[in-house]
Amino acid sequence: MPRGRLRPVDLAREHGLSTQAVRNYEDAGILPAAARTEHGYRTYTGRHASALRAFLALVPGHGHATATSIMRAANEGATEEALRLIDESHAQLLEDRRTLQAVEQALRSLVPPRAPEPAGGATFIGPLARKLGIRPATLRKWEQAGLVEPRRDPATGYRVYSAADVRDAQLAHQLRRGGYLLEQIAPLIRQVRTAGGLAPLESALRDWQARLSARGRAMLRGAAALDAYLDAYLDRAD
Repeated sequence: MPRGRLRPVDLAREHGLSTQAVRNYEDAGILPAAARTEHGYRTYTGRHASALRAFLALVPGHGHATATSIMRAANEGATEEALRLIDESHAQLLEDRRTLQAVEQALRSLVPPRAPEPAGGATFIGPLARKLGIRPATLRKWEQAGLVEPRRDPATGYRVYSAADVRDAQLAHQLRRGGYLLEQIAPLIRQVRTAGGLAPLESALRDWQARLSARGRAMLRGAAALDAYLDAYLDRAD
């Protein structure tokens, strides 16, 4: 094989991949099209090796689908499109950070509910609405969205909100004030219920923060690998 030419297995071994995976990446546009020998075998070059390194570095921060789109754009010479896709990922990461911050602020602002009327740690829709400064219709809308799950008094049919319901309503109120939609709030409320309260969520929030930080660092590594690929091979022939 001519000097500087690589076989699929040479690229595969560096990353613990199968040769079929390398061929699949080429077919997907992640790698530039390979040259063929007179017998039809693929031959790769340093450019292909660099492209594969860039792609694998991009995946942890951007995900497989976005990393594929980034590399396909880069290989087609659409550098601005590749950069736009990267910007979108960074914007999403920033939005996720802001969401986490809003959740943390909402949790800190919650106070343990007093034992309101009637006795036993439960209250009705009117007193709870007044406590939150919202209309009873808003609480009914939150119930339809699954944010609160009051039981019904068997004698009167009135909604009865337990201490946990009050907590959920307070959390929903804080997040709504932060501009979050009901469908964005519902998964968090379910997590609070599953955890059995707010305290166990502290660990989940730390894990969430750690994942965001890891994603940010992964984006940096992916950017460095992509920049090296573009700098070495953009508008250049092997």
